[in-house]
Amino acid sequence: KPDAWYFLWWMLGVFFYGTGTLTESLTTLLGWSPLLFRSWYITGALLGGAPLAQGTVYLFFSDRTAHRLAFALALTIICVSVLVLLSPLEVSKAEPYRLSGAVLEWQWLRLFTPIINLYAFIFLVGGAFWSAYKYLRKGKPFKSRFWGNLFIAVGALLPGIGGGSAKAGFVEVLYITELIGIVLIWTGYRIIHKSTAGSVYAKQQKDEFHNGGKS
Repeated sequence: KPDAWYFLWWMLGVFFYGTGTLTESLTTLLGWSPLLFRSWYITGALLGGAPLAQGTVYLFFSDRTAHRLAFALALTIICVSVLVLLSPLEVSKAEPYRLSGAVLEWQWLRLFTPIINLYAFIFLVGGAFWSAYKYLRKGKPFKSRFWGNLFIAVGALLPGIGGGSAKAGFVEVLYITELIGIVLIWTGYRIIHKSTAGSVYAKQQKDEFHNGGKS
């Protein structure tokens, strides 16, 4: 659908979120390897939240603006991903069951990750909280959409908290927060999907009309 770019990006986001989490699990089970590290850095560190955030950008803004931001985001991630694949690795810095960007010899590549993650935080977490606020103001008929967006916002926020704990040495906290986070995001989506109240966003309203009231 021409107006469903937001949904495509959300699906890509779920895929990469799951793939990034899978590489972490495989590292825990099988141990560190260059292949798992590079896969994790691209799908987890770079793509863990950005596609989900881009879906929100398509929902909030015109397609013209969203296309431009998507192009800039995709170009940045592709370029950084290629450099991650090319960068030599300091294997001596690798930990047996923990993934860290410290093994990259080209350490300057890590400067791009906070920028991409800030973009993801603003539009994914911030966008979900903003939507929850808008539905809260609309009153009781939109209560389910308020709770759905709140679940998504908290679920998107948790991996960031877990990432901070991992840097402090508590890697297990990251895995737990990622699991809880994806469960909360999925729960939020299901709550919104079952809501009888319409969306406040024009693009979702069009989809709801074509799907008989379901987004």
